[in-house]
Amino acid sequence: MNKKIRVMIVDDHTIIREGVRLMLGEVSDEFQVVGDAADGETALRLVEELQPDVVLMDLRMPSMDGITAIEQIRRCSPQVAILILTTYNEDDLMIRGLQAGACGYLLKDIRLDTLLNAIRAAARGEILMQPDIMARLLSYTTKSAPFEPRASHLSHQSAIDLTEREREVLIAVARGDRSKDIARHLGIAERTVRAYLTSIYTKLNVTSRASAITVAIRYGILSPNDERDENW
Repeated sequence: MNKKIRVMIVDDHTIIREGVRLMLGEVSDEFQVVGDAADGETALRLVEELQPDVVLMDLRMPSMDGITAIEQIRRCSPQVAILILTTYNEDDLMIRGLQAGACGYLLKDIRLDTLLNAIRAAARGEILMQPDIMARLLSYTTKSAPFEPRASHLSHQSAIDLTEREREVLIAVARGDRSKDIARHLGIAERTVRAYLTSIYTKLNVTSRASAITVAIRYGILSPNDERDENW
């Protein structure tokens, strides 16, 4: 019997929490909703207590907003994957959420199968963002004005230290490829891909694939042409 994916739902609307719980329970026995929270502060406590595999996180909530909660969860429980699930279709919120450490950004009007696939990908440590979200991410970050890195991001030009192989892995990640697909294409072991990802995260001072992509595009390490490379 396969291990169930343990999910926690964080949203200040009871009907959303109950609706998602009901859908996940009815659609498949591979998901187990282990808890829910109406604000970020409660979510922090429950994540530490329940140790879910994936957290579905809203952004605008009372007491503590979703972005602050994402940052704190990533610091305290970096093994927990966080998917943003929100009604707010705003580029700035998307960028901030991904930079905070979320592994994906989903809108609440998505199809159920898209949500399920995103949860599965998050549980595997991967990203699965809708094509339009990735296109907006690429467009927003390449058109936005340069900014000074925060203390939580690059501190001393570490971005320029990526090796060519690390950049190849990062380009593949930006296309949404799984670790096993990257390994097969590059002719290396999957554990080697994971080692490259760990090195990339350290150099970019991030904790997830999505935040690595966001920071890399912002600093010119990746470009829209990389994401569309036809040679892959």
